Amino acid sequence: MNDAIRAAFARANDFTDDRPVYVIGAGPGGLAVAAALRERGVRAVVLEKSGAVGTSWRGHYDRLRLHTTRRLSSLPGLAMPRTFGRWVSRDDLVRYLEEYAEFHELELITGVEVTRVDPAGSDWVLHATGGRRLTGRAVVVATGFNHTPRLPDWPGREAYQGELLHASAYRAPGPYTGKDVLVVGAGNTGAEIAADLAVGDAARIRLSIRTTPHIVRRSVLGWPAQRAAILSRRLPVRLVDLAARALSRVAVPDLTARGLPRPDTGLGSRARLGAVPVLDVGLVDAVRKGRVEPVAAVESFDGDTVVLTDGSRITPDVVIAATGYRRGLEGLVGHLGVLDDRGRPVAGGRPKRGRAAHEVPGLYFTGFTNPISGMLRELGIDARKTAKRLGRLSAKEAARAATEASGVPEKAHGGRRSRN
Repeated sequence: MNDAIRAAFARANDFTDDRPVYVIGAGPGGLAVAAALRERGVRAVVLEKSGAVGTSWRGHYDRLRLHTTRRLSSLPGLAMPRTFGRWVSRDDLVRYLEEYAEFHELELITGVEVTRVDPAGSDWVLHATGGRRLTGRAVVVATGFNHTPRLPDWPGREAYQGELLHASAYRAPGPYTGKDVLVVGAGNTGAEIAADLAVGDAARIRLSIRTTPHIVRRSVLGWPAQRAAILSRRLPVRLVDLAARALSRVAVPDLTARGLPRPDTGLGSRARLGAVPVLDVGLVDAVRKGRVEPVAAVESFDGDTVVLTDGSRITPDVVIAATGYRRGLEGLVGHLGVLDDRGRPVAGGRPKRGRAAHEVPGLYFTGFTNPISGMLRELGIDARKTAKRLGRLSAKEAARAATEASGVPEKAHGGRRSRN
């Protein structure tokens, strides 16, 4: 190998130069990708706009525990301590993320917000706070599934005279003692907040439901719902619907008389469309005892009154909107044509489960779905696959650089193209 070829290979495989892989976001997804890349000898720099890792997790309500088991929630390269218990608390997860970054000696820069990324030849330019322009060989966007709180544009919302807050601002039931509270949204967040309020001293708690959720016990006879969900991804949807319906009738009481009927669609069918079931951590018992009252969906606001879709008019003291989040990717990558009409990363016209945007080489996404099998587990799988893919691309880059340095044409052997 001559000096020119040797130099080309060295440059293509030098991940300690000023062209690292930039990972945007220091949540579980970003940290896992950075660790997987580092394991392969690839320099990864994590950019975080806040001052610490796991910022979104730090802001969740106090009672939060993972719905997935400790053993199936660890990120690549470091198991969660057994002292965390089976269902890991919010604070323990934050401690784990801090330890994870230290254990893998990740290159983390806090206080830097990336506002836009642009391709620049085979590289990428990141526009960041302070007028920074950072150049990297690839970009992994890991800014999180729960990025920007979303409040529906209900008619009359702006003039509502009561207290209205997004679920992201809820921490504990104490401030709602003696108050009439309406929780809007029957996903896992809304269900948990309603159950949390029921343990406190709120005077009245109503849960506004648009679509009746599938409610699943977090575990049945010691068998966690997460393991069943992992298995269900390999089974036909119809079989999953039948099995889930049978299990629900055994494990979850019929709450129709309390205003919470069983759903009329199958769990597997709904999961295929991206919905996840509600993992019960107290809602069923609270509804059964009458502490939480299911009501119709919110239609509009009128002064101090909330108008429901069934025509009911109620006047709660507080409305807590557990109405989800936007991905918040439009300013960052919206100009690249990699988002669908709901702002989710796409490839080939379909929502991505996480990884590369094939239409834009060198741009990757992770953590923008909410899989039934557990987000942290899937983030770990995505991290390894992303690192492997970036490793393959680097090998091709090295081969291409060596070819150019040697002056050997790409086509040889009777005009046949070499397979790289």
